[in-house]
Amino acid sequence: MIPALWDMVEDTRLSTGIRNEAGVSVSTIEHLMAAFAGCGVHNAIVEIDGPEVPIMDGSSLRFVQAIQSAGLVEQGQRVSVLEIQKAVRVESGDAFAELSCMDRFEIDFTIDFPNTVIGRQSAGMDMRNGNFFHDLADCRTFCKAEDVASMHRAGLALGGSLENALVIDGDHYKNPEGPRREDECVRHKMLDAMGDLFLAGAPILGRYRAYKAGHSLTNQLLRKVFSDPGAATLRLARTRELPYLPGPDLRNFALLRTG
Repeated sequence: MIPALWDMVEDTRLSTGIRNEAGVSVSTIEHLMAAFAGCGVHNAIVEIDGPEVPIMDGSSLRFVQAIQSAGLVEQGQRVSVLEIQKAVRVESGDAFAELSCMDRFEIDFTIDFPNTVIGRQSAGMDMRNGNFFHDLADCRTFCKAEDVASMHRAGLALGGSLENALVIDGDHYKNPEGPRREDECVRHKMLDAMGDLFLAGAPILGRYRAYKAGHSLTNQLLRKVFSDPGAATLRLARTRELPYLPGPDLRNFALLRTG
């Protein structure tokens, strides 16, 4: 058993990997964690027979569809939320990630890949009312074509293909179908952040803002939050406060009772 928590994270190269005290590890958990967060799953056991969560199509879509098909089990328990009490920020060069006070959960992200078809992309989103399902779940991971060979030499992304990633080659996409959305790349970074932040162990009430951040900075941010006793408070939530309530397309879900 490996707890899906921020302090179990031991690898943030290209994806998020967790490891327990016995040395057992599993990688690429962020897309599944994002699906749990976006669908209101607060208590789950994931059984896996390999060292990596399947990449599927490079997004959270198939996980969300499977959760939607199965439905949720109501457990009659109150749900806790992590309420941010003051701004916390981490930086690396010109990149940064921060959490600040808010009575809901929002993500505001900017990426910048000059001299590529991606360019500079920014997006912000209130994650209530099923917005994850509608606007983020299908956004795929991406990489630059020139990075693929170096990743393979390092033993990374060996199963990567145009079937599970959006590949950028200078001023165009190598995928024949192109992006699913004009700003798919920044939306995928938001998806990643949502999954990585759910390793807090509870939904977050706060605003996450990032510039050119990735798995490493987001995990550093959580570590800084939990190292400061005044940065956040864990408390029981009222139903209207839950930041990831599913929208009407997920109305068949039995939500956890929150009082």
